[in-house]
Amino acid sequence: MSELLHNDEFEVRKELYDYQIRDINAIFERLDHAPAPYHLLYQLPTGGGKTVIFSEITRRYLEKHQKKVVVLTHRIELCKQTSKMLTHFQVKNKVINSTIKELPDQDEYACFVAMVETLKNRLNDKKLAIQDVGLVIVDEAHFNSFRKLFSAFKEAFILGVTATPLSSNIKLPMYQNYNELIVGDTIQELIDQGYLAKATTYSYNVGLTSLKVGINGDYTVKSSDELYSNLMMQEKLLHAYMEKSFGKKTLIFNNGIHTSLYVYDTFKKAGLNIRHLDNTTPNDERKSILKWFKKTPDAILTSVSILTTGFDEPTVESIILNRATKSITLYFQMIGRGSRRLPHKTEFTIIDLGNNALRFGLWNAPVDWQQIFKSPEFYLASLRDDAEIERNFTYEMPPELRKKFAKTTDFSFDLHEEFKKTVKNNLKAKTVIDLSIQQHARLCVENADDAIQAKFLAKELHDDIEYRVRQYCVLLGNTTKNYRLWLIEDYKEKLVLEIARKMRLKLFS
Repeated sequence: MSELLHNDEFEVRKELYDYQIRDINAIFERLDHAPAPYHLLYQLPTGGGKTVIFSEITRRYLEKHQKKVVVLTHRIELCKQTSKMLTHFQVKNKVINSTIKELPDQDEYACFVAMVETLKNRLNDKKLAIQDVGLVIVDEAHFNSFRKLFSAFKEAFILGVTATPLSSNIKLPMYQNYNELIVGDTIQELIDQGYLAKATTYSYNVGLTSLKVGINGDYTVKSSDELYSNLMMQEKLLHAYMEKSFGKKTLIFNNGIHTSLYVYDTFKKAGLNIRHLDNTTPNDERKSILKWFKKTPDAILTSVSILTTGFDEPTVESIILNRATKSITLYFQMIGRGSRRLPHKTEFTIIDLGNNALRFGLWNAPVDWQQIFKSPEFYLASLRDDAEIERNFTYEMPPELRKKFAKTTDFSFDLHEEFKKTVKNNLKAKTVIDLSIQQHARLCVENADDAIQAKFLAKELHDDIEYRVRQYCVLLGNTTKNYRLWLIEDYKEKLVLEIARKMRLKLFS
């Protein structure tokens, strides 16, 4: 069988994949021989079929043992989807939701699916008790909310499953709750075997030093909204979409509702087919939007905090990270929404507008999960901070854009070297910016037939201009965000004037 495809829709196949069978056998080897109680953690990338694997484990366990299975999830949508997957495996199960107060019929079921908070409340009320539980499966085990239920199943074998075995709370590392980690196939191995789509990542340099980190360890919604809602970032997003994802079914992930609404307005004004979705969207409207998204080839869906788990639409062709995150779990969850492979879809696009790939590595890069599981503090401390990422980022003109400047052979401009020269010769620091403007103007004039075409080419240099200005500000030292933004706009105005001057000289000559 294959993993759930889209909300309530499933596609059934007859056989498990080889890597799934191998991992199931490895898990049962521990289950059958490890001393009780034993807590085992299993890692497999998003799209690898974790729900399929633990559904087959449940079926096989119930055949061999006269004890019950409890599957814990952290969201009601996952409860429903898990229950349906278990049913496909001929496992009769009961969902314990907010309407279930007692279990007078529990002898009729060998498997129960419950949201962690609901089950905790029922157990605390002492109105509900599940007898003879031998196996507890924890879906999305990196969430710490599950810990509070472990004491209710002291004699059971605990199996946690996750794509990222790194606790959502650094103060409560996973090695404290699990005896061992089993690592499944890597993302690259699943790509090579034809189970996941291949990704092409495009990173756009974004200055993140204005972002604030909240008590949860990730960037705050307020500071993210302030950065990503500004006109410059909206233009960068639209430019990136038009350049790399135009016409593709696209998911845009944002950190704040205000940002997502700005994205919706920006894309709508550009005549693009877009909808907005967040956790305040009414359920009926949400279903309607997801149905539209599924059926519309060029659909764009901008969202906040709602489509990272429990949502699978295999036809997604492009993922845009219009946010930065310090959570590797969220990083993989967002990208995983586009990684499903179909007969007509073997590749997908990632547009990164949060320096996330520079922070965590490319999506398919190798990750030492065993090391992260054993020493999460060391891993988190080793992540590059935003200031370092900005300092070391090097802009490279995309090949498609480079073709528009085909008449120019020498593109080189070493801003750092030019800055050293200004210091050595006691010149004003802004001399570097003047030289950069002249070089950019020369590129535009050399590759244009008239002033209008040259000015259009100047607009194409936006990313390079922003990169150079940011590097200049780093060299200056203590500069403000407002100064950098003003300098970018001033640069563009002076570039247009310099293009006009050079174009006149070109025509007269």
